Amino acid sequence: MLRYAVKRILFTVPVLIGVTFIIFTMMYFTPGDPARMILGDTATEAEVEELREEMGLNDPFLVRYGNYMWDLCHGDMGSSYVTGLPVTEEILARLPITARLAVLSCIFSVLIGVPVGVISAVKQYSALDNITMVMALLGITIPSFWLAMMLVMVFSVNLGWLPASGLYGWKYYILPVVSISAVSIATFTRMTRSSMLEVIRQDYIRTARAKGQTEQKIITKHALKNALIPIITVIGIQFASGLSGAVVNEQIFAIPGLGKMMVDAIKARNYPVVQGGVLLIAVMFSILNLVIDLMYAFVDPRIKSQYARKKGKSR
Repeated sequence: MLRYAVKRILFTVPVLIGVTFIIFTMMYFTPGDPARMILGDTATEAEVEELREEMGLNDPFLVRYGNYMWDLCHGDMGSSYVTGLPVTEEILARLPITARLAVLSCIFSVLIGVPVGVISAVKQYSALDNITMVMALLGITIPSFWLAMMLVMVFSVNLGWLPASGLYGWKYYILPVVSISAVSIATFTRMTRSSMLEVIRQDYIRTARAKGQTEQKIITKHALKNALIPIITVIGIQFASGLSGAVVNEQIFAIPGLGKMMVDAIKARNYPVVQGGVLLIAVMFSILNLVIDLMYAFVDPRIKSQYARKKGKSR
């Protein structure tokens, strides 16, 4: 297990290098001049050129990328063009807000989507199952940003029940969490239903029924436990997607998180902040994929035995 984890961590290194190269290339060819954005329209060309030389923007592409990677290997993501603060400091100040939104959205999605998917599978082809599948289809197709704006219009503007922007208390989390969770709830529902339908048709489920075990015990102890593998995969993916998907929602609800920071940085051509934010999301995706793979062994004993066999062969 330890060797597998170390191997997966080493495999993430070329992935992260590729991510840095792609985002650096995109930022390099993006129209706009950061020096001009910083100094404003009133600055002279000489002043802009002097600042470009000071920031290293006149260096060739490979030189700039090499300098960026050298600094990155020493734990330096650069400094923000706008505030002058280290990018790491700005990201760490915003990350807890986005992570809190992602965690709450993931928990809310699991608490709603998984039970509804189980009930839908048990009541297959019933009216409840048909309604659930229609709602899940709508949840997948409705864009998150559109749902966020509709929630603001209904519950904030028209009804006045919930705040529309900011993050100053638990009420401020309701609309963002619901808008981010809509797609995840639909995904969990459909995936849980499909996985449960495949499991409840297995022979050991029929054997458990023949032994006289209660239906509740069969579903919770035997069926759901064996159906968790694809569900765990989706949970990890949806949590990581919540981190990146919060970009638009934070902008709509004026939440000072990582997503809003990156959007503002893109508008200001603040390249170090954009690169640092994308790199952080890529790192978190890689870590989550590793955690998901390791969780498989704790859920399914067959996978754990495969690790044990591989370890025995290596000896």
